[in-house]
Amino acid sequence: GAGLKPEHYRDILDGRPGVGWFEVHAENYMGAGNGAGGPPHFFLEQIRALYPLSVHGVGLSIGSGEGLVPGHLARLAAVVDRYQPALVSEHLAWSTHAGVFLNDLLPLPYTEATLAVVVRHVDQVQSTLKRHILIENPSTYLRFGMEQMAETTFLRELARRSGCGLLLDVNNVFVSAANHGFDPADYLADFPVEHVEEIHLAGHASIEAAGGESLLIDTHDRPVSEQVWALYQSLLSRIGPCPTLIEWDADVPTWTRLSDDVARADRLLQSEEGLHVRAA
Repeated sequence: GAGLKPEHYRDILDGRPGVGWFEVHAENYMGAGNGAGGPPHFFLEQIRALYPLSVHGVGLSIGSGEGLVPGHLARLAAVVDRYQPALVSEHLAWSTHAGVFLNDLLPLPYTEATLAVVVRHVDQVQSTLKRHILIENPSTYLRFGMEQMAETTFLRELARRSGCGLLLDVNNVFVSAANHGFDPADYLADFPVEHVEEIHLAGHASIEAAGGESLLIDTHDRPVSEQVWALYQSLLSRIGPCPTLIEWDADVPTWTRLSDDVARADRLLQSEEGLHVRAA
């Protein structure tokens, strides 16, 4: 699948490309400006009639210690009710404070106290939406000294205690591994793949941080790197085919260029599906 961008609405409706599904950010289809209609809903309704849809949230602030913002959850529920997506997902992060929405996905300390908060919020979301949701592993740029467990352990326990599924972002794994000095293959080996229901692939950038060290940033503004493709292929050989999305949110390319990465993921999925059929 591919992330749906306004730049591609007409390419999709006129060309009817052979893409399995599209994913939208929930926040682009909620709020006073577009609540009942307008161009975003006009085009999304037409595309939804042709393709399966996934809704991906970026502002729910599932890890906030202050609790979820009720109005935001209600707006998310309205989008989900309207478009009936196959999958609904959110990030393991926080992004609100004192009623203010911050334009970032901020990290959480992996402690029992944090786990209890996130489990409670996931339960609240699933109860409101009356459906199962997926939680995505983050890309991170710092670690907390107070942490009590690994990120993979935290996600495993979150899925076990809340009943949610997981969205495994392979690019996020690669970015965090480079920034914190661990092996991404080791991380994936410990990831609770039995709960994975969706995979994300995206591009990242490298910048020079303080002291001259390089830092990877999850930018979603360029092609998927070869290292991430290699991790993805290895992951598929372990878990088999899984719904996979190409994210490209900034410096959005032509539909033809984006569809090249979508086609590459599809070829890997079909190859893996063939191997599993033959093995069975």
